[in-house]
Amino acid sequence: MSTLILLGLLMRLPVLPLWVHPGDTLWVEIAATEESQVLGLMFRDTLPENHGMLFVYPEPRRLRFWMKNTLLPLDIAFADENGVIVDIQQMEPLSLEEHVSPVPVRYALEVNRGWFRRHGVQVGDTLKGPAILPP
Repeated sequence: MSTLILLGLLMRLPVLPLWVHPGDTLWVEIAATEESQVLGLMFRDTLPENHGMLFVYPEPRRLRFWMKNTLLPLDIAFADENGVIVDIQQMEPLSLEEHVSPVPVRYALEVNRGWFRRHGVQVGDTLKGPAILPP
């Protein structure tokens, strides 16, 4: 068994609510450490509806994501230090294509493919919740 899989089995990430629109609660695992950010959603074969992973960084930066060892089709939203979504991209399972934030951001939110569309989430909307810290 690989080190990443073992790390994932041992790692219990905090889960917090996140809101984009009133009434739409998304339960997100908080990836705020380098280890949890490297592992992300790799090796998972399911992600419950209305669940995702929020990557939190201490300072805004250009973020780069890929889907190596990620089995699920995902969407990713990049959000600035105020939680405002600046870009949404679709990601293909097992792809090595890089998905780069167009500007420095503090947050990246991964959800099941189509979640943003189904819930009317678009660029300019704001993420709100206990994990979105003031700049």
